[in-house]
Amino acid sequence: MIRATGADYALLTDLYELTMAASYFEEDMHEEATFSLFIRKYPPNRGYFVAAGLEDALNYLATLRFRDDDIAYLESTRLFKKEFLDYLKTVRFTGEVWALPEGSLFFQDEPILEVSGPIIEAQLAETFIINAINLQTLIATKAARATVAAGHRRLVDFSLRRTQGIDAGLKVARASYLAGFVGTSNVLAGKLYDLPIFGTMAHSYVTSFSSEIEAFRAFARAFPQNTVLLIDTYDTIAGAKKAIQVAQEMAARGQKLRGVRLDSGDMAALSIAVRRLLDEAGLDYVTIFASGGFDEFKIARTLAAGGKIDAYGVGTKMGVSADAPYFDCAYKLVRYGGRPVMKLSTGKVTYVDKKQVFRRFDDQGLMAGDTIGRRDEAIAEATPLLQPFMSKGKLCQPLPSLHASREYFLQEFVKLPMQYKSLENPPAYPVAISPALQALQAEVEARVRRQEL
Repeated sequence: MIRATGADYALLTDLYELTMAASYFEEDMHEEATFSLFIRKYPPNRGYFVAAGLEDALNYLATLRFRDDDIAYLESTRLFKKEFLDYLKTVRFTGEVWALPEGSLFFQDEPILEVSGPIIEAQLAETFIINAINLQTLIATKAARATVAAGHRRLVDFSLRRTQGIDAGLKVARASYLAGFVGTSNVLAGKLYDLPIFGTMAHSYVTSFSSEIEAFRAFARAFPQNTVLLIDTYDTIAGAKKAIQVAQEMAARGQKLRGVRLDSGDMAALSIAVRRLLDEAGLDYVTIFASGGFDEFKIARTLAAGGKIDAYGVGTKMGVSADAPYFDCAYKLVRYGGRPVMKLSTGKVTYVDKKQVFRRFDDQGLMAGDTIGRRDEAIAEATPLLQPFMSKGKLCQPLPSLHASREYFLQEFVKLPMQYKSLENPPAYPVAISPALQALQAEVEARVRRQEL
């Protein structure tokens, strides 16, 4: 399993985290602070989010430390005093983390996680945590939408060659699997995360042979148990007929052609024609796999046009979340030194203090609405969602495997009513603020306005 460690990434931060930490140190500010991570608003056509990336965030916190070469680099910048640099050598995360388990569904303004600890420790974690949670949550949400469009059909991550960097390619494979994909083309991700890996051939393979059918025969000889033929290099229908001939040759040897892949053209019309040819040849067991610019919207259009596609390779548009390439994810101080705090910037007001999210379900077991409340309150007939994952700087419960988190997501996703899964203009899922939190919010806002305005 790949791990993002604080020992490796202590300097993977914005400079202002360190300048603030240096000032906190100078002012002898070491009291407990609580920071809340949340998404302020939905991008277009989004009505829910899928929590992902927690494992990386927790591993980072559990191993946070500044190595000698980190300190030497910071000293070379001439920005920091020796006393602060000496202090950084001793920094370890000693606080607590409450969070949504990976695979959880959540909504606008709801905390994904809350970090509490001495303010320098909690502040230094900001940049890494936003980066880890934002990317994987972004991709898991996009992937979940693709599973809605595909229904029972299988989806495979094909995005690696166009993701925004190597680490993103790995995290996309992980997050898409968490959100219901069956596997990835990314072999390293398969190794690191124990994911099923999938792949066939490229057009260059076909064109390297003297004829298309010889390419097909060669591949069938090399992989008789996993023969999937790319049939659109020259002409899809002609390619399908050659694939049928190879399938019949394989059948004579006691083997079966597993599938054919479409990668261009009118996917709906071509898949209908290819399915008819396969069935007429008695090859109803041969599946049709499609790739080429798919995301939830193209999948939905193809199926609405009657496409006969059994599985999809979903690449670039999912791997970069093309229609919504970022979330407005924020990590804000909500409590310090025993007092709740807030910011009042226009459009960026924060909910104060340590919080909990409570979820209600209807008689059919479907999600009926959430309430953001104070951490220490209880709401009748509602389930609290945030769980303690770290205490005193140590994990306080074992982290589930990626496979277990995937199963958790699948179980939770069926509880979200279909109207909120709409691919375009979904209604707003109901999220309320508890009376206790509203009262505290009003009290703190009044105090801040008196003091600052």
